[in-house]
Amino acid sequence: MQILDGKLVSEAIKAQLATKVAELKAAGKKTPHLAAILVGNNGASETYVASKVKSCAEIGYNSTLLRFDEQISEKHLLDHITMLNENADVDGILVQLPLPKHINEELVINTIDPSKDVDGFHPMNVGKMVSGLPTFVPATPYGIMLLLEHYQIPTKGKHAVVIGRSHIVGTPVSILLSRSANPGNCTVTLCHSQTTNLKEICLQADIIVAAIGKPNFVTADMVKEGAVIVDVGINRVADASKKSGFRLLGDVKFDEVAPKCSFITPVPGGVGPMTIAALLKNTYHAAIGQKVNMN
Repeated sequence: MQILDGKLVSEAIKAQLATKVAELKAAGKKTPHLAAILVGNNGASETYVASKVKSCAEIGYNSTLLRFDEQISEKHLLDHITMLNENADVDGILVQLPLPKHINEELVINTIDPSKDVDGFHPMNVGKMVSGLPTFVPATPYGIMLLLEHYQIPTKGKHAVVIGRSHIVGTPVSILLSRSANPGNCTVTLCHSQTTNLKEICLQADIIVAAIGKPNFVTADMVKEGAVIVDVGINRVADASKKSGFRLLGDVKFDEVAPKCSFITPVPGGVGPMTIAALLKNTYHAAIGQKVNMN
């Protein structure tokens, strides 16, 4: 069993980006600029956004963090997004999800300029991804593909089972894994809450991507020997013994499943850092006027 170390790979990607940014600056070209919007004080969102801003500083990007009270009106938020769209110095815009219930997330995503949508959620970018055209790929699926690529995980002809059909992870990663590319060329089964024979399907899988948001959901009896496990879950579970008052668990019961695997991502330290690395790559591409080609 080998760990798919997202921390290690993300640091390598950030080092490559830092070199590219230094070259841009030396040539007198524009420094990539990422703008993040954070609404409210959700603990997980605070952590994610802080990591993104810190990573920008580490590799030489400019970054702007706009923080708003949870009671912000939808119109006020949309107005700020429009201002960022019109700001030529800003290359990438991300709005940290989830948003308060009174704000329409779909409307917010649709308001972001597709050429600055480095989270890859705008319908125009999703449509291009489905069509196999260069675009901004959602950061977590993109990060997963970069991780598989780094470790040279064989995917051609393999059976990949994706658990979870969200537009953020499950659906896009199923599309990318099926794409005629490397990594890719998998036969993909997309499972969800209405799948009746999930265990039987998982036992056929060479690769399992668990993105269902339920701690310890995937157990050893669902995994065949030698499978590759990508655990997307980051679930906060109360733990009085921790200073923070909680601990992080993945969607996979790691201690039980790991001995059966050929490769597995840890939680934390697996997919999480790769999501940030992918976001930074998208921002770099936005800054130089390119899109990501996954073919």
